[in-house]
Amino acid sequence: MPLLKLKQALNQLDIGQVVHLVATDPTSKRDFVSYIEMTDHRLSYEEKQDEIHFHVIKG
Repeated sequence: MPLLKLKQALNQLDIGQVVHLVATDPTSKRDFVSYIEMTDHRLSYEEKQDEIHFHVIKG
């Protein structure tokens, strides 16, 4: 579900805008990285305790 939400959010943005997501499921990191590798978007993330904070810049 987090990947679907990311795709929906990116569809609403202009190029260069940022989506910030917070996930607690560790598999989200794998899913987001795999998805971003197939796109023009850029991804950074930071793990804080039991959360992963993702920043995706629309490409």
